[in-house]
Amino acid sequence: MRDTLVLNASFEPLSTVTLNRAVVLVLQDKAVVEKSHPGLRMRAAAVDLPVPMVIRLSRYVRVPFRRQAPWSRRGVLVRDQHRCAYCGKRATTVDHVVPRSRGGADSWLNTVASCAEDNHRKADRTPEKAGMPLLFQPFVPTPADAMLLSLRGAEWDALPDWLAEAAA
Repeated sequence: MRDTLVLNASFEPLSTVTLNRAVVLVLQDKAVVEKSHPGLRMRAAAVDLPVPMVIRLSRYVRVPFRRQAPWSRRGVLVRDQHRCAYCGKRATTVDHVVPRSRGGADSWLNTVASCAEDNHRKADRTPEKAGMPLLFQPFVPTPADAMLLSLRGAEWDALPDWLAEAAA
């Protein structure tokens, strides 16, 4: 299933939905297609619709303010684009910069994506003690950034320039 980005009426990212849900929102006139997949269309007896990649709600939806995205292992992998913070290879695990046994928490600033080999090699040590400097520093993504980063690479390239720049 393709993920479709949903924008509020004010063009701020809200969430991603399945293709089916996006089509239903458009057909019910609750949303309009802002960007579609080039060359793809959905056809039925009385419907001819471009396959939506980005939709915008017709009415503004008030969303409670969230200062930061909730921490999750999947979120850390997505934030770091599945790249190991120690060697740059494909990451499959999450490593604690300050190990949990030494008081490290499950937080955005204390966790990085890591390949299994480097995670095992670092073990129960800090990066300095293990002689494994970080290639990049962990950061706390905003909720909108976390959601936009979750879009796959091909979909990211196809986003409108103004939206991709806002997320970068």
